[in-house]
Amino acid sequence: MQSIEEQLELIERGVVDFISREELKKKLTKSAETGVPLKVKAGFDPTAPDLHLGHTVLLQKLKHFQDLGHQVYFLIGDFTGMIGDPTGKSETRKALTPEDVANNAESYKEQVFKILDPEKTEVVFNSTWLGGLSSYDMIKLASELTVARMLEREDFRTRFDSGKPISIHEFMYPLIQGYDSVAMEADVELGGTDQLFNVLMGRDLQRSRGQAPQVVLTMPLLEGLDGVNKMSKSLGNYIGITEPANDIYGKVLSISDELMFRYYELLSDLSKAEIADLQAGIEKGELHPKEVKKKLARELTARYHGEEAAVAAEENFEQVFKQGGLPDDIPVVEVSASEPVWIPQLLLDAELVASTSDGRRMIKQNAVSIDGEKVTDMKGTIEPSGEVLLKVGKRRFSMVKFV
Repeated sequence: MQSIEEQLELIERGVVDFISREELKKKLTKSAETGVPLKVKAGFDPTAPDLHLGHTVLLQKLKHFQDLGHQVYFLIGDFTGMIGDPTGKSETRKALTPEDVANNAESYKEQVFKILDPEKTEVVFNSTWLGGLSSYDMIKLASELTVARMLEREDFRTRFDSGKPISIHEFMYPLIQGYDSVAMEADVELGGTDQLFNVLMGRDLQRSRGQAPQVVLTMPLLEGLDGVNKMSKSLGNYIGITEPANDIYGKVLSISDELMFRYYELLSDLSKAEIADLQAGIEKGELHPKEVKKKLARELTARYHGEEAAVAAEENFEQVFKQGGLPDDIPVVEVSASEPVWIPQLLLDAELVASTSDGRRMIKQNAVSIDGEKVTDMKGTIEPSGEVLLKVGKRRFSMVKFV
């Protein structure tokens, strides 16, 4: 069994805010003495049906607690999701419908167990306790926070100062999130750095109700493939955990050498000592950065698709990019057309882009080719005849057969 200091070393890996280390040390010590595991929670509003690697930073930290024998709660905010989290927003966020929440929540549950052990994870929905609160309970809860305190939040202050509307229900969001901790009697809550205000609210509400305040840990927001902006689907700089193995492998290899070790720290199961050895190997010239990056790509691809698929993805990459060949499994798409087809639309029909706007953006980035020829005209069309090989970026191929 790991010592308390060894547990703390694993837990604080990659952490930004730790409130507080001393409190957690006491909780871990008590847990070891009593044999009662800590209750560790992280909340996810089901705002999108698919997770990307940025979401998994919190899941990896939950796994650390799970590996240490503590009880992990994956909290799906089906109630708060219908309010809409205002965090970091410049305007009121559109609330999800109950149908959206239900569909996205089911998808989340399927995906998180690629990281967490389903036998040691409890999936809970905050509508279980929040749905039963009366209007009296809500008013009483609202009385525990002042408007001045709420305006300490930078996003609310910015909107207030610029004259942009703030709905009253948005003030309820951090209170309701904090109430989750009360209802669950949480010992530890994890969140992104943008959630610090909200997770600290849980400490305040627990303390006012005579509970021991939860320890708060925040994790950084993972940079996307561009190495600058937060990983985001809207920015197109993400790696989705349900993407094909070849795409995950290739995308990880496309990140910069500097960003690689950020991913290692936040996403890899390797120990800090093992990661330090890899860094030292590069610095001494004993290891090539590309080989170290391939190791990371294999690990992450195997996590979501299995070891066999990871090996196949690596072999595919070698064939396509080192030997100048084409992958063996290029999908064939039949497109019915009787007149010239707009190329962004063709890319969409071939399922190589998410939208025609995405297609135009890829053309603008010189990332599209047809039969080996770069496409530069975003208004360009192609005659519907025979077959053409489409390529987007370095990893996406499709053979279009016109019918």
